[in-house]
Amino acid sequence: MKHMIFGAALGLASVIAGAGAAQNVGIATSNPGSLFHNIGTAVANAANAGGLNTTIQPATSPNQFIPFVNSGGIEFGVANLQEVNYAITGEAWWNGMKNENLRVVAHLQPLVEAIFVRKDSDIMSVADLKGQPMTDGYTAQNTILPQLSAFYSTAGLTRDDVQQVSVASVVAGANAFMAGDTVGFIFAHGAGKVREADAAVGGLRALGVGDASDAALAAAREHWPTAFFMELKAGAMPGVLEDTTYIAFPQVVFTHADASDEAVYQMAKAMYEHAAVMGETFPPMRAFKPENMKGDPGIAEFHPGALKFFEEVGLN
Repeated sequence: MKHMIFGAALGLASVIAGAGAAQNVGIATSNPGSLFHNIGTAVANAANAGGLNTTIQPATSPNQFIPFVNSGGIEFGVANLQEVNYAITGEAWWNGMKNENLRVVAHLQPLVEAIFVRKDSDIMSVADLKGQPMTDGYTAQNTILPQLSAFYSTAGLTRDDVQQVSVASVVAGANAFMAGDTVGFIFAHGAGKVREADAAVGGLRALGVGDASDAALAAAREHWPTAFFMELKAGAMPGVLEDTTYIAFPQVVFTHADASDEAVYQMAKAMYEHAAVMGETFPPMRAFKPENMKGDPGIAEFHPGALKFFEEVGLN
């Protein structure tokens, strides 16, 4: 594994008793506090339990580490499936830069997203954000603006309907909210930063979609094609004060075409056999279902090492 040119490596490698000279691999993640950092840590722990010596290496966002995985600089990454597909084709913010060596290893549990506001505010719906200061910009995390637009579209709004407060990333957006610079911020349910914000302001309200109709979903997919709606029950996560429908997105572990078939096979096998380890590491990953690992990859392809494992266990 080559040295990653961004971020500090957070070592999680552990030698499995009796495993001998286990292969060393790395997983690229977003920065600490983000959902993908938590997920990458959980996947690394499962991989270690399965006999792979695995480290995570954080960066600001997948914008930075996807090209690094594509070039073979590190073996694995965790990201949103739509972002991986855009990276392969060079569409959207990739501005024609194609990352055609990317391959999917496995689907994870869906990423479920909300716009969070203070529980004691008078903002009860996405529509109530009109004219209010909201996080925007996301200069280091290009996925977030179209996801925000998808959310706003379910309430008949656009980004131009709010006062845009520019931030670099979702973590920076949560910090701006806690500092009182905005009335809300977008983040994935289950992330550590959401729990931090919940404690800091005395409670959050997680706003769901303004309209859960098929027409609203079609509007959301104009901004994020793989989006779907998913309901969470009251109390399921911080800020979910009642049964609410949110936007969700498929997310994946991915690799590059030249990655070792054996390493990819072992990664898929470890995730399948040690799902409980992932759930213990990061409780939202208890929603991960091994039987769903071979989901629809969109325009991406599965790596042959993953397909070999799926065939062995009968995942079609």
